[in-house]
Amino acid sequence: MTSKAIDFAELRELGEALLSPNSLVGLAILTACLGLSWVVVSLLQRRIHHQKQSVFFGQRIVDGVLFPILALLLALLAKAVLPMLGISPAVFKLAVPVLVSLLIIRLTVQVLRTALPKSALVELVEQSVSWAAWGGSILWVIGVLPWLRDELNDITFKLGATKISVTNLIEAGVTALIVVVLALWVASVIESRLLRVAGSGSGVDLSLRKIAANMTRALLLLAAILFSLSAAGMDLTALGVMGGAVGVGIGLGLQKLASNYVSGFVILAERSLRIGDMVKVDNFEGRITDIKTRFTVIRALNGRESIVPNELLVTQRVENSSLADPTVLISTVVQVAYGTDLDALLPQLTDAVRHIPRVLKSPEPSVLLTQFAADGLELTVSFWIADPENGQAGVRSDVNLCLLRKLNELGVDIPFPQRVMHQLSPAAVAAT
Repeated sequence: MTSKAIDFAELRELGEALLSPNSLVGLAILTACLGLSWVVVSLLQRRIHHQKQSVFFGQRIVDGVLFPILALLLALLAKAVLPMLGISPAVFKLAVPVLVSLLIIRLTVQVLRTALPKSALVELVEQSVSWAAWGGSILWVIGVLPWLRDELNDITFKLGATKISVTNLIEAGVTALIVVVLALWVASVIESRLLRVAGSGSGVDLSLRKIAANMTRALLLLAAILFSLSAAGMDLTALGVMGGAVGVGIGLGLQKLASNYVSGFVILAERSLRIGDMVKVDNFEGRITDIKTRFTVIRALNGRESIVPNELLVTQRVENSSLADPTVLISTVVQVAYGTDLDALLPQLTDAVRHIPRVLKSPEPSVLLTQFAADGLELTVSFWIADPENGQAGVRSDVNLCLLRKLNELGVDIPFPQRVMHQLSPAAVAAT
């Protein structure tokens, strides 16, 4: 392996060109390119952008992807035109690598924040890509990167029948990163459009849009991985053996994980559970906020969230209050004293409950005598509501308060447990 010397002649020429008065013209043109890019992106954002944040525009225009793309295109155009006008393009030889690095960083950061907003690895990947991009641009400008690439290209090893160099691995890694980021970008755009309920007008069920988004993301990532392996020079036919090993692993150690994934697609395809349904699973009741491929998120009315594996939703009983009919029957119990005129009381209680705002008029509430209790006559008050997502405790409290006011108004006693105690005389105690 022969060692190659670093040629700094081009770097010296670039330095001399940057120190010449002619470079001020190039600097002014570069500033104009950046200003024009900022103005164009600002106008586009005001015209067609309505979201708070996007991959193209970001939050402050310059942190989106569109600004470095426009600036890079204008810089490349200026770099090609300036020599024809007798102006040195030295400034643009320095600016183009910087803009390429900025584009790579902005694309990676914005796509990862959009596709994986809650992932803890996003910040680490952002920092790693930033250091790699800026370091690569510096090495390219000073002329070290071409030399380093040639040196690493001489370090080779065999992977099966394929001869691979370190340069191939690095290029494959960079290609894989770019392809995966683009796949995540396309998947997030497709998912946001599929899950956009407002203004869609397509009538397609939200669960079907969710399963289509999940399948699209999985297929795009699979295609990106296969493309990256092919770019690295790996024979894809070798993946057949790997696929068999993965199948054995799924059959033995990952069967629960595979079962949850399959159950997730079954739930979304059958639409037995939908986002927004009020359900009760394993004594936990709440609204379904999201259905992932592996688990389902259920949010209770008190704000607590439960992560339920999809297999549990398929194999166990699930109470769904929203599947066929959102109306829910609620009952409460009150006792009145023996001797109360129930023929006159029951219609008045029914009419009082009917006027409570959340109680439905049809089916109408009912008051029934259900038991002759030890302390009084037990009445069961049943009523229907159409908004179980707002909770049952509030409406049950309103009904109980209404019953209490009505019974007090009519002078009907609510009995409480009473016990009669007989005190025996000393003679009676002695006799026993």
